Amino acid sequence: MHILLTNDDGIYAEGIYALYLELKKLGSITIVAPDTQKSSVGHGITLAHPLWHSRVKRKGRFFGTGISGTPADCVKFATSVLLKKKPDVVVSGINLGPNEGCSVFYSGTVAGAREGALLGIPALAISLNTFGDADFSYAAKCGAKLVQSFGNKNIPKGTFLNVNVPHVKPSQIKGIRMVRQGLKPIHGTFRKRRDPNLREYYWMAGKLPGKKKNDQSDTYYLNDNYVTVTPIHSDSTDYTFLEKMRGFSLK
Repeated sequence: MHILLTNDDGIYAEGIYALYLELKKLGSITIVAPDTQKSSVGHGITLAHPLWHSRVKRKGRFFGTGISGTPADCVKFATSVLLKKKPDVVVSGINLGPNEGCSVFYSGTVAGAREGALLGIPALAISLNTFGDADFSYAAKCGAKLVQSFGNKNIPKGTFLNVNVPHVKPSQIKGIRMVRQGLKPIHGTFRKRRDPNLREYYWMAGKLPGKKKNDQSDTYYLNDNYVTVTPIHSDSTDYTFLEKMRGFSLK
């Protein structure tokens, strides 16, 4: 299996290195990731200025290619410039922080996998449910297991898997759930502050949705210590409403 590995936390992040150590057991790895932190850039691509790339070493050995752009740029660049043929699977992560529910619309990690799906390549995004000091070891093993199970089969074209892993002891993981995407939005708040020149500015903050009633969503089961796997389709068309719209009389 040839795996293209990317992320949005940057090529020097610990999450991508932990995942690399597990994925290399499955086959050959090409790593192309942003050269700096690119969290929450969504599915943006770079058009207004050049993309720079450089060879990156980790622990004294060549690790991968750092790109000055977004995760989506990385997948495009890898498949168009660096590789002679498409990889068997695109894997994005491990992200520091969950990407369940409405986070999939903002996440650069998720966008890396979505870009793979748009190119017709099986893809998975993997995230860990913590923003603090992270132990990526279980998430990396779990991610590799899912890549092995789904990476070269079973995922329909245009669909990718969004995986979220609880940050608890392995013994506390209740299992793996195939679940739907939650729809509860991240409630943004803005904190007003002043810079050293007393100019007023705002810093966006927010509270992530937590475990409440069981709505069968990724958000609920992730917070109940399940690894969640959600198939996300790149086609966002509401076909049911589209059929109704075709019956509308528009003037």
